[in-house]
Amino acid sequence: MDKKFKYSIAIHGGAGAIPKTVPEKDKKEYIYALKDILQYGKELLEKRHTALDTVELVVNKFEDCPLFNAGKGAVFNSEGRNELNAAIMDGRDRSCGAVTCVTRIKNPISLARIVMEKSPHILLCGDGAEKFAKQHGMKFVRNSYFFTQKRYDQWLKMKEKDITALDHSSDLTNSAKGTVGCVARDIYGDLAAATSTGGMTNKKYGRIGDTPIIGSGTYADNETCAVSCTGTGEEFMRTVAGHEIHSLIKYKKMNIKEALDHFTVKILKPDTGGLIAVDKYGDHAYSFNSKGMYRGSADSEGFFEVRIWE
Repeated sequence: MDKKFKYSIAIHGGAGAIPKTVPEKDKKEYIYALKDILQYGKELLEKRHTALDTVELVVNKFEDCPLFNAGKGAVFNSEGRNELNAAIMDGRDRSCGAVTCVTRIKNPISLARIVMEKSPHILLCGDGAEKFAKQHGMKFVRNSYFFTQKRYDQWLKMKEKDITALDHSSDLTNSAKGTVGCVARDIYGDLAAATSTGGMTNKKYGRIGDTPIIGSGTYADNETCAVSCTGTGEEFMRTVAGHEIHSLIKYKKMNIKEALDHFTVKILKPDTGGLIAVDKYGDHAYSFNSKGMYRGSADSEGFFEVRIWE
């Protein structure tokens, strides 16, 4: 296939991983969900959907799946509520939109896109974001819609200990980090990135991580690449992770895999998380320094894989 028309996609469902000792049916549940979501995104690109449409729709599916920490199945904050964050970016002109601290929006990534397209602003927060959503006919749900027993039980344990935890961890330590994301290059050569999360279990004080921060957890520029991050948000914010990958490619002339590996090994603190990315040529890669990362990638040349651990 002519590289000009090559499409590619990469997804993540959070850094960290369930233990390898969990029942086989639990492993298969995650693998099946990742394969289903990746196949959906691949088919969208095959049908000539834009990268921007594809990343939004793929993250919608993550948000609707209770296995992942975004939308339905998001973790609980210290007040026993689900508080959601999302961002989307279009590589064609670096237009972007983000929302944070929303509690009644079924698919926050779609609200982030409306912010990008219908607002002069980039990031809207809490009640203001939801007021904007209502003006634009967004679907609202009760906060109880996001409830899952697994997340609630996890929160009760953390609340009892009065500590904060990250997602995908059976022992509730910092060995796992939960977020979902998608990056894509379409047949037109355009790039886009989208990321969504429920944040940290038992998070306090209106904490906001890297997901809705453009240039940190989410970034896309047709000149170089599209990036989505997952992990300890504060570290991705300190390192301006998404833009750093862009800079390593643009100024250091690294390829996409070199840039991601350099970042996770040389810049990111150990056991922090990981990133997925696609570049302007349609090459795709991921890299992480946590115990695992729920991830997958596919392209128009027949590549298709999903993984959790090494």
